[in-house]
Amino acid sequence: MPFLPSLRPGASLLEVFKAFPDTCRPLIEFHEVLLRGPAPFTEAERELIAAYVSGLNRCGYCRAVHTATAERLGVPSGAVDQLVQNVDFALVPEKMKPVLQYAEKLTRTPSGVHKSDAEAILAAGWDEAAIYYAAAVTALFNFMNRLVEGLGIEFDPAYTRVAAQRLASQGYLPLLDLMR
Repeated sequence: MPFLPSLRPGASLLEVFKAFPDTCRPLIEFHEVLLRGPAPFTEAERELIAAYVSGLNRCGYCRAVHTATAERLGVPSGAVDQLVQNVDFALVPEKMKPVLQYAEKLTRTPSGVHKSDAEAILAAGWDEAAIYYAAAVTALFNFMNRLVEGLGIEFDPAYTRVAAQRLASQGYLPLLDLMR
Protein backbone atom coordinates (compact mmCIF):
# COMPACT_ATOMS: atom_id res chain seq x y z
CA MET A 1 0.00 0.00 0.00
CA PRO A 2 1.49 3.38 -0.98
CA PHE A 3 2.55 5.58 1.90
CA LEU A 4 1.17 8.74 0.27
CA PRO A 5 -2.50 9.09 1.26
CA SER A 6 -3.35 10.62 -2.13
CA LEU A 7 -2.33 7.44 -3.98
CA ARG A 8 -4.72 4.56 -4.45
CA PRO A 9 -3.83 1.05 -3.26
CA GLY A 10 -1.75 -0.64 -5.94
CA ALA A 11 -0.52 2.66 -7.38
CA SER A 12 2.41 2.43 -9.77
CA LEU A 13 5.44 4.67 -10.01
CA LEU A 14 3.70 6.43 -12.89
CA GLU A 15 1.15 7.78 -10.42
CA VAL A 16 3.98 9.20 -8.31
CA PHE A 17 5.34 10.85 -11.44
CA LYS A 18 1.92 12.40 -12.11
CA ALA A 19 1.68 13.68 -8.53
CA PHE A 20 5.11 15.34 -8.66
CA PRO A 21 5.67 16.40 -12.28
CA ASP A 22 8.14 19.20 -11.56
CA THR A 23 10.75 16.83 -10.18
CA CYS A 24 9.77 13.71 -12.10
CA ARG A 25 9.84 15.19 -15.60
CA PRO A 26 13.61 15.85 -15.49
CA LEU A 27 14.10 12.49 -13.79
CA ILE A 28 12.40 10.71 -16.71
CA GLU A 29 14.42 12.75 -19.20
CA PHE A 30 17.59 11.69 -17.37
CA HIS A 31 16.49 8.05 -17.60
CA GLU A 32 16.04 8.42 -21.36
CA VAL A 33 19.45 9.99 -21.96
CA LEU A 34 21.31 7.66 -19.61
CA LEU A 35 19.59 4.40 -20.55
CA ARG A 36 18.72 4.96 -24.21
CA GLY A 37 21.21 7.54 -25.47
CA PRO A 38 24.65 6.82 -26.90
CA ALA A 39 26.83 4.96 -24.38
CA PRO A 40 29.54 2.31 -24.24
CA PHE A 41 26.95 -0.20 -22.98
CA THR A 42 24.02 -1.43 -25.03
CA GLU A 43 20.49 -0.66 -23.87
CA ALA A 44 20.23 -4.28 -22.70
CA GLU A 45 23.45 -3.99 -20.67
CA ARG A 46 22.28 -0.78 -19.01
CA GLU A 47 18.94 -2.38 -18.14
CA LEU A 48 20.88 -5.38 -16.80
CA ILE A 49 22.84 -3.08 -14.48
CA ALA A 50 19.58 -1.43 -13.38
CA ALA A 51 17.93 -4.78 -12.66
CA TYR A 52 21.01 -6.10 -10.87
CA VAL A 53 21.29 -3.05 -8.60
CA SER A 54 17.56 -3.34 -7.87
CA GLY A 55 18.03 -7.01 -7.05
CA LEU A 56 20.89 -6.21 -4.68
CA ASN A 57 18.63 -3.64 -2.99
CA ARG A 58 15.72 -6.11 -2.87
CA CYS A 59 13.46 -3.62 -4.64
CA GLY A 60 10.91 -6.01 -6.11
CA TYR A 61 9.19 -3.39 -8.24
CA CYS A 62 12.32 -2.10 -10.02
CA ARG A 63 13.93 -5.51 -10.21
CA ALA A 64 10.88 -6.97 -11.94
CA VAL A 65 10.36 -4.11 -14.40
CA HIS A 66 14.01 -3.79 -15.39
CA THR A 67 14.66 -7.53 -15.50
CA ALA A 68 11.73 -7.94 -17.88
CA THR A 69 12.93 -4.95 -19.92
CA ALA A 70 16.49 -6.32 -20.10
CA GLU A 71 15.17 -9.70 -21.22
CA ARG A 72 13.04 -8.09 -23.93
CA LEU A 73 16.21 -6.37 -25.12
CA GLY A 74 18.10 -9.67 -25.33
CA VAL A 75 19.52 -10.46 -21.87
CA PRO A 76 19.08 -14.20 -21.23
CA SER A 77 16.21 -15.16 -18.95
CA GLY A 78 17.44 -15.82 -15.42
CA ALA A 79 20.64 -13.78 -15.77
CA VAL A 80 19.63 -11.25 -13.12
CA ASP A 81 18.79 -13.99 -10.64
CA GLN A 82 22.19 -15.57 -11.29
CA LEU A 83 23.93 -12.22 -10.82
CA VAL A 84 22.27 -11.56 -7.50
CA GLN A 85 23.42 -15.00 -6.34
CA ASN A 86 27.01 -14.65 -7.56
CA VAL A 87 28.45 -12.46 -10.32
CA ASP A 88 31.39 -14.80 -10.89
CA PHE A 89 29.17 -17.72 -11.91
CA ALA A 90 26.45 -15.80 -13.76
CA LEU A 91 25.92 -16.46 -17.46
CA VAL A 92 26.83 -12.96 -18.60
CA PRO A 93 29.71 -11.94 -20.86
CA GLU A 94 33.06 -11.91 -19.04
CA LYS A 95 33.57 -8.32 -20.15
CA MET A 96 30.50 -7.29 -18.08
CA LYS A 97 31.64 -8.94 -14.84
CA PRO A 98 33.98 -6.17 -13.63
CA VAL A 99 31.26 -3.64 -14.45
CA LEU A 100 28.74 -5.57 -12.39
CA GLN A 101 31.24 -6.09 -9.57
CA TYR A 102 31.79 -2.32 -9.57
CA ALA A 103 28.01 -1.76 -9.45
CA GLU A 104 27.72 -4.19 -6.54
CA LYS A 105 30.47 -2.51 -4.57
CA LEU A 106 29.08 0.97 -5.28
CA THR A 107 25.65 -0.23 -4.11
CA ARG A 108 26.73 -2.10 -0.98
CA THR A 109 29.76 -0.08 0.19
CA PRO A 110 30.10 3.16 -1.79
CA SER A 111 33.10 4.37 0.19
CA GLY A 112 34.83 1.07 -0.56
CA VAL A 113 35.07 1.74 -4.29
CA HIS A 114 38.69 2.31 -5.27
CA LYS A 115 40.65 3.17 -8.37
CA SER A 116 41.45 -0.53 -8.80
CA ASP A 117 37.72 -1.21 -9.29
CA ALA A 118 37.62 1.31 -12.14
CA GLU A 119 40.87 -0.05 -13.53
CA ALA A 120 39.30 -3.52 -13.71
CA ILE A 121 36.63 -2.10 -16.03
CA LEU A 122 39.32 -0.59 -18.25
CA ALA A 123 41.31 -3.86 -18.20
CA ALA A 124 38.22 -5.70 -19.46
CA GLY A 125 38.34 -3.57 -22.61
CA TRP A 126 35.95 -0.73 -21.79
CA ASP A 127 36.84 2.94 -22.13
CA GLU A 128 36.59 5.53 -19.38
CA ALA A 129 33.06 6.47 -20.42
CA ALA A 130 32.06 2.98 -19.24
CA ILE A 131 33.18 3.88 -15.73
CA TYR A 132 30.95 6.96 -15.81
CA TYR A 133 27.96 5.02 -17.19
CA ALA A 134 28.44 2.20 -14.68
CA ALA A 135 28.51 4.70 -11.82
CA ALA A 136 25.60 6.76 -13.18
CA VAL A 137 23.27 3.81 -13.85
CA THR A 138 24.13 2.33 -10.46
CA ALA A 139 23.52 5.66 -8.73
CA LEU A 140 20.24 6.24 -10.56
CA PHE A 141 18.87 2.87 -9.55
CA ASN A 142 20.00 3.17 -5.97
CA PHE A 143 18.02 6.44 -5.99
CA MET A 144 15.00 4.91 -7.73
CA ASN A 145 14.97 1.88 -5.42
CA ARG A 146 14.89 4.16 -2.40
CA LEU A 147 12.16 6.32 -3.94
CA VAL A 148 10.01 3.27 -4.71
CA GLU A 149 10.58 1.62 -1.33
CA GLY A 150 10.30 4.91 0.57
CA LEU A 151 6.87 5.56 -0.96
CA GLY A 152 5.56 2.02 -0.55
CA ILE A 153 5.12 1.31 -4.26
CA GLU A 154 4.49 -2.41 -4.67
CA PHE A 155 5.31 -4.93 -7.37
CA ASP A 156 2.40 -5.75 -9.70
CA PRO A 157 3.11 -8.49 -12.27
CA ALA A 158 0.48 -7.15 -14.68
CA TYR A 159 2.01 -3.66 -14.66
CA THR A 160 5.50 -5.13 -14.99
CA ARG A 161 4.68 -6.69 -18.37
CA VAL A 162 3.15 -3.48 -19.71
CA ALA A 163 5.97 -1.29 -18.40
CA ALA A 164 8.71 -3.60 -19.70
CA GLN A 165 7.16 -3.77 -23.15
CA ARG A 166 6.90 0.04 -23.32
CA LEU A 167 10.42 0.63 -21.99
CA ALA A 168 12.00 -1.93 -24.32
CA SER A 169 10.26 -0.74 -27.45
CA GLN A 170 9.83 3.01 -26.84
CA GLY A 171 12.20 4.02 -24.06
CA TYR A 172 11.35 6.36 -21.21
CA LEU A 173 10.01 9.49 -22.91
CA PRO A 174 6.46 8.08 -23.45
CA LEU A 175 6.13 8.31 -19.67
CA LEU A 176 6.00 12.09 -20.10
CA ASP A 177 2.86 11.77 -22.24
CA LEU A 178 1.34 9.34 -19.74
CA MET A 179 1.88 11.90 -16.98
CA ARG A 180 -0.62 14.26 -18.58
